[in-house]
This record gives sequence, C-alpha cells and structure tokens, in this order.
Amino acid sequence: MILLKSKKRLVSSFIVLSCGLIIFILGLGSTGLVDETPPLFAAAARAMSESGDWLTPKVNGIFRFDKPPLIYWLMGFFYSLPKNETWDSLGTLSARLPSALGSLFLMLMIGDTLFCWPQKGNRQFLTPIVASLGFALSPLIIIWSRTAVSDALLTGTLGISLLLFWRRMASENNDQCISAWVFLGFAILTKGPVAFVLAILTLTSFFFSQKDWKKLLYKINPKKGFLITILISLPWYILELIKEGKPFWDNFFGYHNFQRYTSVVNNHAEPFWFFLYIMILASLPFTPFLYHGIFKAFKDFLKSSKESCNITETLYTYSLCWLTSVLIFFSISATKLPSYWLPAIPAAAILISNGFINLKNSNKSYLYLWIFNILILFGVSLSFFFSNIWLSSINDPEMPNLVSELISSGIIFKAKLFFSSFTLVAIILYSLNSKNIFLYLQILLLLGQPFLMSPVRKLADTSRQLPLRNISKLILDIREGKETLAMIGIRKPSLHYYSRQIVFYEPNTKEGLINLSERLSIDRRENHEDQPDYEYKSLLVVIDKYSSSEKHWSNISYQKLGEYGIYSLWRIQKSDLNKYSEFLVNSGFESDWENRKVEKF
Repeated sequence: MILLKSKKRLVSSFIVLSCGLIIFILGLGSTGLVDETPPLFAAAARAMSESGDWLTPKVNGIFRFDKPPLIYWLMGFFYSLPKNETWDSLGTLSARLPSALGSLFLMLMIGDTLFCWPQKGNRQFLTPIVASLGFALSPLIIIWSRTAVSDALLTGTLGISLLLFWRRMASENNDQCISAWVFLGFAILTKGPVAFVLAILTLTSFFFSQKDWKKLLYKINPKKGFLITILISLPWYILELIKEGKPFWDNFFGYHNFQRYTSVVNNHAEPFWFFLYIMILASLPFTPFLYHGIFKAFKDFLKSSKESCNITETLYTYSLCWLTSVLIFFSISATKLPSYWLPAIPAAAILISNGFINLKNSNKSYLYLWIFNILILFGVSLSFFFSNIWLSSINDPEMPNLVSELISSGIIFKAKLFFSSFTLVAIILYSLNSKNIFLYLQILLLLGQPFLMSPVRKLADTSRQLPLRNISKLILDIREGKETLAMIGIRKPSLHYYSRQIVFYEPNTKEGLINLSERLSIDRRENHEDQPDYEYKSLLVVIDKYSSSEKHWSNISYQKLGEYGIYSLWRIQKSDLNKYSEFLVNSGFESDWENRKVEKF
C-alpha cells in the first residue's frame, strides 16, 4: 500500500512537472528582454558575474538599491555558466530562469502538499493536479514567471515557505524541521521585509482560528527558526549598510519600502478595492470557483475558531488566511501594482480546487457556477470576434504597426478559433456531466500556451525589442574613440544591456538638450567594461522619430548612421551640441538634471 502511494505520488509530481515545463520553460529564451524593468535586473546580474562584485547591484554606472540581491545572484549564476553567450545569445534565458524555476518549484509544492494531505472530499490523485494548474495557468503567473524581475521569485520562495509551515503543523512527526524558515530567509533576500510581514500576518491569522494554536506555534519552532531566517537574510543588509551607508538606507528602506507603502510612487495610485478587481482577473477563467472556495473556507474558519478540528484538514482555512493577509496588506498600501497580488495566487489556486470539489455535492450551485463560468468563456470568445472595435483603440507609439501585424500574423484568427472551441468543449463536457470537466479545460488551456502565447511573444519582440538590439549591434560596430552614448526621448534600459555601454538618458525637451550638454562635462560614470572617453569630439545619440522631429534636436547638425523601427542612430559633434545648448540657456531655459532622479524607472 505504501509502495503504491509512493508510486502515485511520483506519477502526480511528474505530471505537474511536465505541465510546468510547458508553461514556464518552453521557449523561455527565444525572445529578447522587455523594457523597462527586466533589462535593469539583467544588467545588474550580468555585471556581478563579469566584475566579480557580488555585493552591490550596479546598472549603467550607478548603484541599484531597489531590490535585495538573491534575484541578481541567481541570474548572475546562470550568466557565469560556461559558454553562456552560446546557449543564451539574447541573455534572456539566464535572466528569466530564476522567475520560471521559482514558479515551477512552487507548483510542485502545491501539488505535493495536496497529495500528501488530501482535504475532505478531495480525490487524492486529481485534486493536486487541478490545484497546481490553477496556480500555473493564472494569467498573472504566466506573465511574471517569464519576466526577468523579482516578483515571481518572491512568490515562489514565500509560497514554498508558507506551505512548509502548514506541512510542519499538519505533520505527525515532532522533528525540529526549519526548512520553512530557510525559504522565508530566501524570500526576504528576494524582495525585503515585505516577505516577513506577509508570513507573520498569515500565520497569526491562522493561529487565531485554531483552539490549539500554542501547540501549532511550538511545532514550527519559532525561536530556532527565526534565528535561521535572520542568519540567512540579514548579513547582506548589514554589509551593504556598512559599505554604502546613508544612500543605501535612504534608497532601499526609505524609498523602495517605506515611501512606496505610505505614499504614491511613479504614479501607481489605485483605489482601495483595486486588488479585488485584480483577484478577478488573476483567476480567470475560473474566478467563480475561487469565490465559492473562499465562501466554503470562511465557513470552515468560523467553525474551527469555535471547536477543535483535525489540523490535517485545515489547508483551505490556512489558504484563506494567506489570501486575506496579502489582500489587506497591499490594499492599505498607497502604491499599488498588479504584481503585488502574485503572492496570493498560490492560496487562490488551492481555494479554487476547494470550490470545485465541494460543488460536487451541490447540484444547484454547480449549475449556477458553471453557467457563470461558461458565460465568461463566451464573453472572451465574443471579444475576439468583435476585435475590430477594440483593436482600433490600440495606439502604441513604439509599435505603430501593431494592429496590422496582429491581423496579418493570424493571431486574432487563432484566438477566435481557440476560445470559441474552448467554450464549445466546456458546454459539451458540462452537458455530459463530466466529473473531470475542470481538469479537461485546464489541459486545453495548457495546450493553448504554445498555440497562442508563443506567437504573441514573438510578434511583440520583433516589433518592440528587435530594433533596439539591431541598433545596439550597430553601435558596437561603428563606435569610435569610446564615444559617449545617449538616448533621447523614449527611455530603454535594454540599450544599455545590449550595447554594454554607459547611456545618458534625457527627455526630448529643451531642458533635456541642456542637461545632456552639461552631463557630458560633469556626470562621470564607469561601467566594469566601459569607460567612455568624455573628452572625445563626438557622441552617439539614439533618438526616436517623435523626438527627432522636435525643432531643437533637428536643428543640430548630425550624421545619421542607421535606422531601425522608430529609432535612429546619430553622431553629433560635441561642439555643435554645446553651441545649441548655450543658445537655449541664453533664451531663458536651464538644466534640471541635478534636481531630479535622472534615470527614474
């Protein structure tokens, strides 16, 4: 019996792993980095690998204190592997693997937890797969797990930690396992104190619902565990504070943690209920089952707070505490981003599986929920049949031909075909009263990933990022005398990443022109590979077509060296730039670069 269960557990894990590889790993390095934030992470990580300085992240000649180093260390590890530029020519596989692997391991942990501790009414073999796919097929998880930023890695490390906490409490063994605290330390090293706050909020609210909370608290071994977490996460912060002092304290703790939470940063102001809206989007197309799962878990929460219950059957209550903690914490935050919801999606996936399983015994609710779900699918399908209405509203200046390319590539037709077929299959399976309808639909969504998402990613890369890679290659080929490089108008950190050079970013305003002239004389930066010759007679300028039409830029004498997409490469004599800058100053304009954050991404 034990051998059979072990075999089933292995088969279940293999199925989950195979699905995860398709969703997270397939074609991961086939497209370039997407501006704006991913190239900053990738550039800092590659700089660590090549310079040997693994302590302080640095991008474009300046420190980058916005995130702790674990994401950079993992990216840097992949960049350091032999022949990296051969098997990762675009640099994206190395940069995206930490995010993808974080989600993949969390997906496996969700499945294994539900297999080893099946909840009341669950089918031991299928429910772990349904819950794992519920997590992996979330639109937000699909996007961020293939993006070179720290959000998916935080979700992975924190999610694994929280599941390990529950497994420790549900385990009959009394061993002093501290693995949950280890992963919590990793989570703090990924995104900072927010990981610790979310973990404590989840555990505290769960203990509040349990009569024997003291016993559960003892089982997670908080004294020894907290020490382990501190030993893993704190040394880097101390070393960085000793090395960089006040700039690190002000930037990391002041701006990127305290100020982001207490005031609106980068215009990311949203209403208090913003994450209720994001919760709906993040669980599509099975959002109705999430709300039913929340309702059932809330009833269990109230029941467990009044009477003792079997701890092994409290995973849904625990998931509700987890989801609610994220919801409340980030709803209070002044700055709100969709990515802030990612840490709650593992809990939402478990609750979705709870909703589906519980509906088996409630025919009326089952009918209403599936009708609602099919209407959602029908609505998505209908939106593609009337795509001419919303396609006309797309106006991306960086991809002026996007609409025509979407139509000519056949992506819109594929979306019509897929979602109409998906809706039809859902109706047929429901009419046949299929017991596994939920899993079958998830498998269809899984198969739709390479069918739909791969062409979309390829088109976006060709339209938006390929011109920047081409112009970076041209810069490397024609640069003379270590000319300084500048980018005017649209700011793209990928230019720094692919050209491997210091880039001065300025707006296309008259003040931006004056700024550039002054910075070339004052603002001195060095990259570990690139030390520009600031005294050289000319500089290279990447400028978009909208900025180049501005009179004060077009009036400067320039040599056009190449054009890709909306970007052109100019060579400008410094004497001409300085002369026109002086003219603008005499006309009453002045620089403003010293009074602002020059590179605000």
